[in-house]
Amino acid sequence: MVAGIALSPQARSRAAPGDERRRKLLARAGWSLSAPALIVVAAVTIFPIIFSVILSFTNVNVTGSGFSIGAMTGENYAEIFHASVWRYALVFTVVYTVVTVVIEVVLGTLLALVAARLTKGRGYFMALLLLPWSMITVISAELWGYIYQGTYGVADAIFQAVGLGHPLFLGTPTPAIISMMVADIWKTTPFVGIIVLAGLVMLPQDVFEAAQIDGASGWTTFWQITFPLLRPTLAIATLFRILQAFGLFDLPFVLTGGGPGTSTTSLALLGYKVMFEDVAFGPGAAIATTTTALVLAGCLLFLRVFRAQVGAAKEA
Repeated sequence: MVAGIALSPQARSRAAPGDERRRKLLARAGWSLSAPALIVVAAVTIFPIIFSVILSFTNVNVTGSGFSIGAMTGENYAEIFHASVWRYALVFTVVYTVVTVVIEVVLGTLLALVAARLTKGRGYFMALLLLPWSMITVISAELWGYIYQGTYGVADAIFQAVGLGHPLFLGTPTPAIISMMVADIWKTTPFVGIIVLAGLVMLPQDVFEAAQIDGASGWTTFWQITFPLLRPTLAIATLFRILQAFGLFDLPFVLTGGGPGTSTTSLALLGYKVMFEDVAFGPGAAIATTTTALVLAGCLLFLRVFRAQVGAAKEA
């Protein structure tokens, strides 16, 4: 209906070809305008990925004038799979990702629940929440490096004041791993909190009002109403954090350098060291390719499990 007048079937059939032609012209114009940007994106993302995969299957010989690519083999993958340092980096990255993401999701949800209940001062609370997350990771790592410093660090002074001695936060493997996890959780928990808070604000309030009228407790309301409704939001936050945590690089690079020894060496940091410090382009590209494949497999598995849970909840 146009301007209150219904079009007859004959008029709609006459207008349809013109509308279809107009849509095709608009689509071509859109692709034409987007083509330069798409070409640039492909040049800086897709081509390096393809080139990295090719390098991972070849013998790369580095010379003073450049490098040459040899025959296609699988020796690079056989080399890294048999290397104990790669297996340790894989286990460390997986454990680090699981521990930090679980803690961040729990703490971020708690922060979001607190912020959602605030009637005054929510803006100040959000500003404080955004401060750690908005800080560049390199600067955050330097800050925590000063905190953990053994001579004048704040953490060392606090531990001595409460009688816990003089711990080496970054000098021994286990304390170094825990210290790095604390720094990461401090920085990225607000990111999860902001996403969950956005999901909380969009939840239908009539459901909570009905639960309150029925006399449901806060704990029951959270587990029976809030948590099920928040599952899509929590899934998005978890997925983002898995992608970020599995690509861990800048925090250990600045804070520990992958040490002591190789105790805080992630897959991304190992790939950097192999490729640019050992100048082994083939194995370094193989590490990068396997890391990307593991991230994609983990994300697909996570999404499949999430969809199955959502489908079961709908059927119930």
